[in-house]
Amino acid sequence: MKKILVANRGEIALRVMRTARKMGIATVAVYSQADRNAPHVRFADEAYHIGNPPSSESYLVMEKIIEVAKSSGAEGIHPGYGFLSENSAFAKAVTAAGITFIGPKTHAIEVMGSKLAAKDAVKSYDIPMVPGIDHAIEDPKEAIKIAKEIGFPILIKASAGGGGKGMRVVEKEEELEDQMKRAISEAKSAFGDGSVFIEKYIASPRHIEIQVLADTHGNVVHLFERECSVQRRHQKVVEEAPSVVLTPELREKMGQTACDVARACDYVGAGTVEFLLDENLNFYFLEMNTRLQVEHPVTEMITGVDLVEQQIKVARGEKLSFQQSDLSISGHALEVRVYAEDPMNNFLPSIGTLETYQRPSGEGIRVDDGFEEGMEIPIYYDPMIAKLITYGKTRNESILRMKEAIKAYKIEGIATTLDFGMFTCNHDAFVSGKFDTHFVKNYFSPDQINQENKEKKALAAKLALSYYLKEQQKVKIPTPLTSSWKDHQ
Repeated sequence: MKKILVANRGEIALRVMRTARKMGIATVAVYSQADRNAPHVRFADEAYHIGNPPSSESYLVMEKIIEVAKSSGAEGIHPGYGFLSENSAFAKAVTAAGITFIGPKTHAIEVMGSKLAAKDAVKSYDIPMVPGIDHAIEDPKEAIKIAKEIGFPILIKASAGGGGKGMRVVEKEEELEDQMKRAISEAKSAFGDGSVFIEKYIASPRHIEIQVLADTHGNVVHLFERECSVQRRHQKVVEEAPSVVLTPELREKMGQTACDVARACDYVGAGTVEFLLDENLNFYFLEMNTRLQVEHPVTEMITGVDLVEQQIKVARGEKLSFQQSDLSISGHALEVRVYAEDPMNNFLPSIGTLETYQRPSGEGIRVDDGFEEGMEIPIYYDPMIAKLITYGKTRNESILRMKEAIKAYKIEGIATTLDFGMFTCNHDAFVSGKFDTHFVKNYFSPDQINQENKEKKALAAKLALSYYLKEQQKVKIPTPLTSSWKDHQ
């Protein structure tokens, strides 16, 4: 494989291209009109325009992408994440065109793309599941009967998709019918599939996911866990590796369970198995993401394994060059997603121009981004600007380094989630490790950030005044107020 096309944009496109270049592989970029001046377009060896800004007219048009791959001579296509990365029809079309899809087989994407099909697939491996049903329902009366058996509160979930869409927590019987209709409608709108099912609602869970790698020769390994419990609207904002609560025994048990999930769907490549962990450290299978995760850098930092490189090698038919016993955790890594969102306004998107954009740098700091100063944040795509990653020998060192990196990250022209990242790193619940997926709901309020910003400004003003007074004392004013230049006329 001497040339690959990256069917994505922004930071993940650049991320994949950097590893490809390191491996001596040429890269092909595709771009919409909105991204014509984007860094990933300039970084690639070749770049092709594929349509108008809306993703439905560019990054989601599989026929255009495959045509570019063929005409450019690309032997493989890396889908990144989002867009077509978990589209089984795209993977099938790529393969049918004689091009290597750098990802799992179509079967695995299809099985794990449906939460119900995934549950069915892993049954024979005795995977722990959240109490609930394993079939889709539409009848509210049947739902009420099941909910009474499971016990309230319950969770209505869409079988397809993710990101919190088609998901409703129901506390009381009288709320169920209305919430079920809403979940079905939202699922149909978001995924074209209104199938929903019911599970027991785990009240205070932690979100733990396990990174797995599998080759075409039957080898499957896990690369330990990531803690992704700090979320807003069911989407992750801060991630870390390893988790502060897992014991070595629990880590090994969850790791092997994740490998079994991969085996259950004949998985190939890099994937992530997600679990809920309750307050008693019981874990339950949630779903499998059949692609590279946004938060994969924290795993790379603690293991020293380049996951994109492994994806490409596996796609070329190579065996994994290491076994489970070769892998170990070294240090601690933290990731803050830098979104163009306003934490002071319910994390709503903040679209505009990056008037100032200066990245932090230094030991243990990594920035994966796809923007430069002066660029506009397009309204058409996910509002993530960058991923800020820090690494330390200990968790405390990683957190301290993150706080310094956030201070050094200068972004002006739009609101970002950097202040929220700082809030998280300073909060006692996060620092102590005693938090769950309700961190934002339980602890965060814009007033707290406002107060912190006021205190910072007051301190800065005091420091400026102190400096001014000291400097004024140093100034020697000549007496009398005359100038000697007249004496030389």
